[in-house]
Amino acid sequence: MAKSITKNYIYNLSYQLLTLITPFITIPYLSRVLGPDGIGEYSFTFSVVTYFVLVANLGVSNYAQREIAYHQDDRLTQSRIFYEVNVLRLFLVSVNLIVYYFMISSWQVSHTIYWLQALNIAAVLFDISWLFQGLEEFGKIVLRNFIVRIANVALIFILVHQSSDLLIYTALMGGMNILSGVLIWLYLPKYLERVSIREWRPFRNFLIILQLFLPQIAIQVYVVLDKTMLGLLSGSFAENGYYEQADKMVKLLLTIVTSLGTVMMPRISFAHAHGLKEDVMNYMMKSYRFTWFLSIPMCLGLISTAPNFVPWFYGPGYEKVIVVLQAISGIIIAIGISNVTGIQYLVPTNRQNQLTLSVIVGAAFNFGINFYLIPKYHSVGVAIATLLTEWLVTMVQLYMVRRDFGFKTILSQSTHYWLAGMIMFMITITIEQMFSPTIIHTGVIAIIGGAVYIGILLGMRDSVLMEGISAAREKLGI
Repeated sequence: MAKSITKNYIYNLSYQLLTLITPFITIPYLSRVLGPDGIGEYSFTFSVVTYFVLVANLGVSNYAQREIAYHQDDRLTQSRIFYEVNVLRLFLVSVNLIVYYFMISSWQVSHTIYWLQALNIAAVLFDISWLFQGLEEFGKIVLRNFIVRIANVALIFILVHQSSDLLIYTALMGGMNILSGVLIWLYLPKYLERVSIREWRPFRNFLIILQLFLPQIAIQVYVVLDKTMLGLLSGSFAENGYYEQADKMVKLLLTIVTSLGTVMMPRISFAHAHGLKEDVMNYMMKSYRFTWFLSIPMCLGLISTAPNFVPWFYGPGYEKVIVVLQAISGIIIAIGISNVTGIQYLVPTNRQNQLTLSVIVGAAFNFGINFYLIPKYHSVGVAIATLLTEWLVTMVQLYMVRRDFGFKTILSQSTHYWLAGMIMFMITITIEQMFSPTIIHTGVIAIIGGAVYIGILLGMRDSVLMEGISAAREKLGI
């Protein structure tokens, strides 16, 4: 395995940073142009089409990425997997588009925005990023994503100017998803061999693909269904708008925390396939430490700065986002840890049934608690339900791997970060109360908080931080 984890992580992180930076440009603009109702209507309709996108994917991406990683040294097998997966996807996308058409046609609603959302289903057919992820060729994915992301931002400002432009925005988002997939096909000739059609078996290992699909659909019950339920039970697109904005901000931060998982999954898959148990253990402990290192200050920092950040960032009418954001921020830690346990360990080691069980438990819990909390607390209720659900899933998964790692071993990796994070939290929440909500004041709070957190870890000579500094010095030749 000549490919560098650090290099691939930097590739992946660089794009994740772009996804973090660009919304800070587009979200304030869109929140003011489209308003809570427009944001909420997009969120609700997107939640509907997401179920069809999910079935069109059917766990194929995770299966294909893992299989490509298993056969990194066998180009002919990689090519056969590629052809089989894409034939299967063509079938799944076609079926889902047909079912989606007949379902939406039967609804007594304005259909246009739903037809435009269907572009996201078609985009599944063109997405072959799983091939390059399995090959650990993250640079090509990042280049494609950079181009599409920058074009997307530019077109938002060019085409979307008022609330009536919601349909243009919807078409733009779906169209860019298709373009994102199409661009990466340009790299294919370098990686594919000719494989006779007689050797294609698109439904090969279909039961395994279904096993990988079950946890995904269960996850969607509390990732997407909560938005659908919120729209139906609250009767207000504005409530969807509040929750959408808070959820989007948290998920942006999560991309940084979970970006290592995209890199580590093929590496752990390779190590497991070759019986390198000690390597698997070392990779997992590094992942846990790194996740604690990032997720704890992000969570605590978001809670303490939300009252200062929300008013100037989202604009008038979004005051309720403060409470929703504070309530949901704890999922940064929970999802970070469950990503390491579930996606980086249970899937590569062929224990996806346990992953399925953990998310089914979470989905059942989330479905029930949403019925209780949404009618009473609306968007805040959904945030609380999501927080409790993610932590339940995380604890169930940690219980499942208790004989492999041990809960105390995993928790012990977080000691430094909880200590530094709590000190940072107390300082930032005190400073926040002294400042009015402005971009400068939020920046000052963030800088002070970050300096305190890093300073304490430097004093403790934390391993993650010191290894990062050493790697940076080596790259810079210092």
